Formats: sequence, C-alpha cells, structure tokens
Amino acid sequence: MRICLVYDCLFPHTVGGAERWYRNLAERLSAAGHDVTYLTLRQWDRREAPTVAGVKVRTVGPQMALYAAPGRRRVLPPIVFGAGVLWHLLRNGRDYDVVHTGSFPYFSVLGASVARVLHRYRIVVDWHEVWTKEYWREYLGRAGGRVGWMIQRICAGVPQQAFCFSDLHARRLKSIGVRGSVTVLRGEFGGPSPRREPLPADPVVLFAGRHINEKRVEALVPAVMVARAQIPALTGIAFGDGPTRPRVLATIRESQAEGIVLAPGFVSSEELAEKLASALCMLLPSRREGYGLIVVEAAAMGVPSIVVRGDDNAATELIAEGENGTIAQSAEPDELAMAIVRIYDGGEGMRAATLAWYHRNAASLSLSGSLNQVVQTYGGARG
Repeated sequence: MRICLVYDCLFPHTVGGAERWYRNLAERLSAAGHDVTYLTLRQWDRREAPTVAGVKVRTVGPQMALYAAPGRRRVLPPIVFGAGVLWHLLRNGRDYDVVHTGSFPYFSVLGASVARVLHRYRIVVDWHEVWTKEYWREYLGRAGGRVGWMIQRICAGVPQQAFCFSDLHARRLKSIGVRGSVTVLRGEFGGPSPRREPLPADPVVLFAGRHINEKRVEALVPAVMVARAQIPALTGIAFGDGPTRPRVLATIRESQAEGIVLAPGFVSSEELAEKLASALCMLLPSRREGYGLIVVEAAAMGVPSIVVRGDDNAATELIAEGENGTIAQSAEPDELAMAIVRIYDGGEGMRAATLAWYHRNAASLSLSGSLNQVVQTYGGARG
C-alpha cells in the first residue's frame, strides 16, 4: 500500500509524543513492506539529510520557528505547511492510496481534502486532542479562538477515518460532528522492551518532555522542595527544552533549589532511559495531554507516575490509582508533594505493581497493536 504520512514535525528534530508516534508509524509501516512518504516542514540545516529507515522524507515548507515567545504555536507555519501539503498532493496525490495526517495543525487536513477532488486517495486523521471553545478562546483570544474553533469543526467535517488516543477526545470529536468512524488507539509505546523487574528507586522525581505552558514543568521545583520535609534526600530533574525553560531555571533560582533540582535540557534516549528506570517517580504536571506516552514508558520500567486531574488531561486515563501511580488534584506544591510522598510510601511494592500493570495491559498499550488496527482500517477508510 502507498501511504503518505503528514505532520509538520519530525523526531528527533523536534521532540514530543506526536513526533514519536509518526516516526514509529513510518518506520513500522515501511518495515511491513508498505511504500511510505513523510511530508513535513524542514527543521534542520539545508546541508543535512534526515533519514527515516525505508521512508521518503519530503519537505513541503521552509525552516520556521513553530512557537512564539509565550510558548504558543505561531499561526503562520501551519498555514505555510497546509499550502505545501496541498501543492504536493495536487501534483503527486495519484501516487498514494492513503493520506494519513495529524489533525493539528489543521491546514494539512484541509489541503488533503481539497486535493482529494482530483486524486481519490483515502484520508485518515489522528486527533490527539480536540479543544473546547473555552480553551480556544484562552489560547488565541476571543476572535482568534472563534476562528480556531470553526477550523477544527470544518476539519472534523472532512470525510475520514478518525483515530483518537483517549476516550476523552473521542467523545469530544463525536460531539462536534466528525464525518466518519472513530477508533480509539490505546498503544503508542514502541520500546524498549519492558523490564522483568524494576530497579531500586533513587529519591529522584523526573520530568521528561517539552517545556511549554501547558506542561507546567516549573511546578516540579516547589513540589520537590515541599516534599523534602518528609523525604530529605529527594531531588528532581526536568529533561527537555522549549519556550518555558527560562521560567523553569528562574524557579530553581528563586526556590534556592540549585543542586537539588536540575534542568539539563535534552539528553540522549539512552541517558533518559537510564535515569527514568531508577527514578522514584515520573511527574507529569500538565494541564493538557492528548495521551501521555511517558506514563506508559515509565510503567514499562516499573516507575510510577504522577499526573494532575483536569478537564483537558487524558493522561489520567492511564493511571490506576495506587497501582501504577497517583492522580494529584491540582498542580499546587502541597498537592504534588503529597503525591510524591504517597509514591515514596508505596516503596518497592508500588514499583512491582506498576510493572505488573504494564504487563497486563501490554498488548493494548503497544505500538504494534495500534499499527495492526491502523493497517486494517486503511482499506476501509472512505475515499
């Protein structure tokens, strides 16, 4: 089957759950014998040539800063990307049986829909998140939020096979009138192999991910400092980078947490895996998550997770309270500190329970399981 994957980012040039999903999807589909093309924006030096095993990487737009200073996505890059996708598919759409795109940043869905008038490929759309009117207004203001909400609804109205990665966003997608069937994929975890038994815990609270407003990475710092009243040896580490990293560093200074909480930026996958495997817990203080892949990655190592309850946080669906982690009621320091102490008090028994939870759910949590569903639905997607 000839498959065109469409996303404006490419791992590891940008890092996030969606980036890893499309990278893994491209590699696995190619390994299974499919002809795969990956459309993206260029995020690397012109002299570099990004390689994805067995996949044709095509850039349809120039290198552009995706985020504005406050940590919000800029409007221009999605428009440029959508125009590039449209132009590519108008010229080359006959070469594809399926165009599989992320819903966000939306204009790629619109471009694929317009070009399908000439080339009868099937459209598959991943909806990692469906935003509410209220969140659109908060994100872009009253006028911009109204436009964003309308574009999201228009994209839902494109005939498609839709994939969601949580019940929360599947319900929201159906509520705005998606034109097509909706399948919930539970698995994005592509390895490494899960541990047979967890490592002993070091007193370290770990975060890994992009430093953006919604992740609230800086919340880790006061949480660790408060929890140290009961766990004196406790430290923290926030891996990753992004627009709000200066805020994280400033919070470390203001909390007098130098040497206690570290923010080393991006590190290799090997170093991250090593640090995560021995961490006391993984802290994800996000207010908004479409899935929460890092929760699954941590569980595969026997490391419990802390997530925060919220209307837009689908990562709570991955937590069995007291088994593979805990849900804090807010991102306030006292609430997060209490959650850290609950994990600490759970001891090695909670680490064993976390790993057992992963093994019980491994089939549904695995990337392979989701890929099987994806390929099965390609043939039935509406043309």
